Amino acid sequence: MINGKYGVAIHGAGKVSYAHVASWLKNPHVEIVWITSRRRESAEKLAARFGLSCSVGSDFEAVLADGRVDIVNLSGPNHVHAPQAIAAAAAGKHLLIEKPMCLDMDENRRLREAVARAEVKSVVSFVLRWNPLIKNLKSLLAQHAIGKLFYIEIDYWHGLAEWWTGYEWGRTYASGRSAMLTGGCHAVDAIRWLSGDEVIEVAAFANNIHGRFEYPANVVAILRFKSGAIGKTSALFDAEMPYQFNIDLVGTEGTLRDNRIWSTRLFPGQTGWTTMQTILPDSGAVEHHPFDDEVNHLVDCIRTGQESHVNVADAFFTHEVCIAIDRSIASGGQPVKLPLQE
Repeated sequence: MINGKYGVAIHGAGKVSYAHVASWLKNPHVEIVWITSRRRESAEKLAARFGLSCSVGSDFEAVLADGRVDIVNLSGPNHVHAPQAIAAAAAGKHLLIEKPMCLDMDENRRLREAVARAEVKSVVSFVLRWNPLIKNLKSLLAQHAIGKLFYIEIDYWHGLAEWWTGYEWGRTYASGRSAMLTGGCHAVDAIRWLSGDEVIEVAAFANNIHGRFEYPANVVAILRFKSGAIGKTSALFDAEMPYQFNIDLVGTEGTLRDNRIWSTRLFPGQTGWTTMQTILPDSGAVEHHPFDDEVNHLVDCIRTGQESHVNVADAFFTHEVCIAIDRSIASGGQPVKLPLQE
């Protein structure tokens, strides 16, 4: 710590890192001490944008060796998240990791083990958990507003092409790896978070209409849950439409469709959908994401010694579902049971 503040290192200076820095600067308990990236000039540009006088460079090892650093914020390409997070945990640094935190089950297991062994705090950036609509839906479900869930459907539809700032690396199998890991993981995580249930079997199909990605760009999966509920998720990168995050939660006493409520328990005289006036997860722009809440949550967890509800140990299961979906696609749609054995 420096003058009673936790030292933060930002590693990876792409577009999302600008939103991260803006949020870290609002928290009174931290100070940004390093910004690094694969290209030093990218780190310098980010530091200059916010007028920071912190250390700047491209040497991640120097960051991990610096005793001023308490928290590492990893926001580089997908394929570096797991190895960098494992190294940071071994160095005793707390972690904020952009999604996906891993690309396969070997990385998933090794990262979970590394964080547990180091006993550091972690948050994986499934930032929609702090979206106001998601928080409202979580509250309604906790009050059993629609009874017992028996059907759960959440979709991530985001037409991506050359305009996307992450396209250079995100389109490749080596770094992006799959539509589910690159973006659909947000939908899978929302399914787990809202339902409080775990997926025990998936079957999935995919296509690649425009051929812009080295992996299938459009995915649909059916899901079977431990509770007996069923569901569906999809990720569309070829969609010709504005960003859409569809939410349908169907229970024995009502239904939640995005920000619309039908509840025989809450509104017995209801004659039409009741609409919540709130902020929706209806934009893929990083400026729309509640990073302030995410950053404050991690800092609070570190200060109080509490574990996050979206730490590496929890995110392990979201990534496992995504990897199971990818395995089903690779097998031509054959069902895949969870937990994965290898």
